Formats: sequence, structure tokens, C-alpha cells
Amino acid sequence: MQLKGEVTIKAPRKKVWDFLTDPEQLGQCVPGVEKIEVIEPLKKYRGTVSVGLGSVKARFNGDVDILELDEPNRARIKAHGTATGSAADAVSEMRLSDGQPGTTVITWSADVNVSGQLASLVSRLMLPVSQKLAAVFYDEVKKRIEKE
Repeated sequence: MQLKGEVTIKAPRKKVWDFLTDPEQLGQCVPGVEKIEVIEPLKKYRGTVSVGLGSVKARFNGDVDILELDEPNRARIKAHGTATGSAADAVSEMRLSDGQPGTTVITWSADVNVSGQLASLVSRLMLPVSQKLAAVFYDEVKKRIEKE
């Protein structure tokens, strides 16, 4: 499943970059995050996320690996998580560029694959729910950065 979008934040690129690479702040924006553990700063993280797809709920435990960091322009991450009878894998990329004076444009994409029981039970809900979760995440990022 392919997801992509763009968001403009009223802040300089360095400030946006610093926020997006801080797991503590970022974790507060991800819907359903229960915990984030730093395994190796700016390289590897471990966490737990609860996701609801309609009446089906799943708790994923997994790892996030930073594949590339090109400060303050681009980041690529890979995530792998498992829940009872299911697995999820994602590769995501964010590109930051200067927008109107004093703004940063984030162009993002994610390739997400969910398999197992969860995929078979709620396949038709996955794309709209995933898009909604991404929108909630980027709205929260924007709100927190612009508030600072």
C-alpha cells in the first residue's frame, strides 16, 4: 500500500528537522504509541504501537531503523512490527524543502505492507485508516512545531 502527502509548516527547515529526528517529540505525535526506546541514537529504535482498524485492534511491537539521514533535506526509515498473527513492514521517506519565506515543505511517502490475520480481516479498511493516521500524525507535528 502506497501513501504519500505534503505538509507546509511555518518554521525554518532546521527547526522542523530537529523535531522530526527527536524520537521523544515525534513519539508524542504518532497515534497509538505506547513507548519508544532508543537502541542507538539516530540509528535504531524499538517501540509499541496500538492500532485500531474498525472493531479490530492490534498492538505491534517492533523496530525502526534509520536508513538514511541527509540533514536537513531527507530521511528514510524502515520499520518492522509484529502483533499476534500479523506483521507490518514499512519504508518511509521525508524530503524537506524551503517553501514560502519562513516555511518548510515536507513531502513524504510510505510503502506499507501488512500481512497475516489483520490483513485478511480488515483489508478494505487499511488504506483509508492508514491515510487518516498519517494525516493525524502530520497535523500534530505541524501544531507542535508552530506552537514552539
